Amino acid sequence: MKKYLITSLKLTTIMLVLLSVIYPLFIAGVALFALGKGKGETLSKDGKVVGYENIGQSFTEDRYFWGRPSAAGYNAAGSSGSNKGPTNPEYLKTVSDRIDTFLLHNPGIERSRIPADLVTASGSGLDPDISPDGARVQVKRVAVTRHLNESKVASLVESHIEKPLLGFLGPEKINVLKLNIALDQLQ
Repeated sequence: MKKYLITSLKLTTIMLVLLSVIYPLFIAGVALFALGKGKGETLSKDGKVVGYENIGQSFTEDRYFWGRPSAAGYNAAGSSGSNKGPTNPEYLKTVSDRIDTFLLHNPGIERSRIPADLVTASGSGLDPDISPDGARVQVKRVAVTRHLNESKVASLVESHIEKPLLGFLGPEKINVLKLNIALDQLQ
């Protein structure tokens, strides 16, 4: 019995040092060679950091493109989905409210034209991207609010479409923060 106890304590100590000290230090060292030096890929405007490329932000002004809603309030420390299924009455009310808000700010858009990614939160609650259709459906509102030519804003949207990885892995997408920074620079 004593033999097994000593062996298990040794193994526990070794694993504790390996997984709690050596492995995290190794990962931190590898991160130093990544973009952003392990601190994330930041996006800047006029020399000032305005956000992170891979973390969604809340845009609610009509002059900006809106991103995906967040079940986590865009809090990276509390990343999470809503954990509510598509038949949950509370979830359905939330989605319905989001649709109503979107229609209020985008008059003339038919309910059926609103892409799902603009009214449903992602699994992490931090998705920085929307579908190209999600951006296209907002072009008129943004152009009118900013007094810009609608075709100029539409062209900006098209130029920000990111193709799938290797041409086939994943959907086309648009990073909302990058698009909004470019929109500010357009004026």
